[in-house]
Amino acid sequence: MLRNDWTLPEIKEIYDTPLLDLIYRAATVHREYNATGEVQVCTLLSIKTGGCPEDCAYCPQAARYSTGVDVQALMKKEQVLEYAAKAKAAGSTRFCMGAAWREVRDNKDFDRVLDMVKGVNQMGMEVCCTLGMLNEDQAKRLADAGLYAYNHNLDTSSEYYSEIISTRTYDDRLTTLDNVRKAGVTVCCGGIIGLGETHEDRIKMLHTLSSLPQHPESVPINALVRVKGTPLENNPKVDTWDMIRMIGTARILMPGTMVRLSAGRAEMSQSDQALCFMAGANSIFAGEKLLTTPNPSFEEDNLMFELLGLKPRVAFKDEKELV
Repeated sequence: MLRNDWTLPEIKEIYDTPLLDLIYRAATVHREYNATGEVQVCTLLSIKTGGCPEDCAYCPQAARYSTGVDVQALMKKEQVLEYAAKAKAAGSTRFCMGAAWREVRDNKDFDRVLDMVKGVNQMGMEVCCTLGMLNEDQAKRLADAGLYAYNHNLDTSSEYYSEIISTRTYDDRLTTLDNVRKAGVTVCCGGIIGLGETHEDRIKMLHTLSSLPQHPESVPINALVRVKGTPLENNPKVDTWDMIRMIGTARILMPGTMVRLSAGRAEMSQSDQALCFMAGANSIFAGEKLLTTPNPSFEEDNLMFELLGLKPRVAFKDEKELV
């Protein structure tokens, strides 16, 4: 049953379940609500890299950190569409474009992004953007251009958030999600573990996500990718079991949501990832890079899909089922 009224004690009880029991329960819920043999393959491209004025402690694109990421101007539409075509040919059905902006501004660059959205949409792919904060009108313009999803992660709990980011507030993030929802665009919103947060913070973040008036259609679970030059470069590596626990809990709380096994896959074995799929993950990012950090190649993922008997989920699946 879909619920938006989970309590913190209920979520803590699920999260603290012995791991094998949690995987079994999550897998049972997953089978009830989803086709377990399919995984949505998404590709994320950085269309404008580096130079971001924000101070997110995990991010190599923040201008204030020396991480070796070169500032690059907004890509040309033709380059983006060429990349999208390659991703589609390799099996991706969702194409996400990320720009290292604090917020969307009503200028020529935004007009160019709207053009890119139209182009990718015409290719028959679900098109997603992650461009920072945006207002209602900007969300509406993206929707009119054919945007299918907007990614804007909460990152962590509201209590721990100020330890990671000081240049915007948690409420700013929630307002952007509200603007996206009002525009009729699907919501992609998750978080990162390994930022130095407690298990309680993880539980609180999942509580916020599962308590939204409508569950996000997509919830990425990211493991911190430690990048030299960022304040979190020396944080310990995220334990795979913690990823599985987060994915399993998210699956139980939000049964119909795409739970995305996101950043950190490059450091996970095939068997690690298989357990994540068993616990309810049904989406991945494919391609050599996630914005600026390493990721398994399309070839590696194809081999893994073949081994596990998985197939890519088609684009716009829910709409096709309604036709």
